[in-house]
Amino acid sequence: MSNVVFIATSLDGYIADKNGGIDWLHAIPNPEGNDMGYAKHVASIDALVMGRNTLDIVLSFGIDWPYSKPVFVLSNTMTSVPDGYEDKIFLVKGPLKEVLDQIHAKGFMNLYIDGGVTIQNFLKEDLIDEMIITTIPVLLGGGSSLFGDLETSIDFKCIKSEIFLDSIVQNQFVRQRS
Repeated sequence: MSNVVFIATSLDGYIADKNGGIDWLHAIPNPEGNDMGYAKHVASIDALVMGRNTLDIVLSFGIDWPYSKPVFVLSNTMTSVPDGYEDKIFLVKGPLKEVLDQIHAKGFMNLYIDGGVTIQNFLKEDLIDEMIITTIPVLLGGGSSLFGDLETSIDFKCIKSEIFLDSIVQNQFVRQRS
């Protein structure tokens, strides 16, 4: 079982700009469409866990549903999934450890954890096993931070670093537990 983050940040650690925008993710030209390991990552997971805000952002793209795996959405306020997504999106709520138990009971063991608040909440409960963080070389000067306050430090070890498109750095970290 593992909970893995795969996300991009600005140099100053933001996942969205001050207006909630993510256009800066495409600041570096990528004419050949290098996915920077995303397909390999998705192939390694059983399902996704994201918050409602992240779901709303994905739905706002106006594209076909981008996920081939089940998506569990953490929400205390949603009572139903959007029409047409009943077999793709599953609502979950409650304490994270109980939510994980429910998801694992359905046979989904390797989870992609996505969305700023969701990632922060998983980190607060020390429920992240691995993070793959792709850094785009742009300073946003504010916005939605990837990381929030923690009561205690959490140790990770960098096991891989890779450079894409001569300027984007991707680091892979695994949780170091005593």
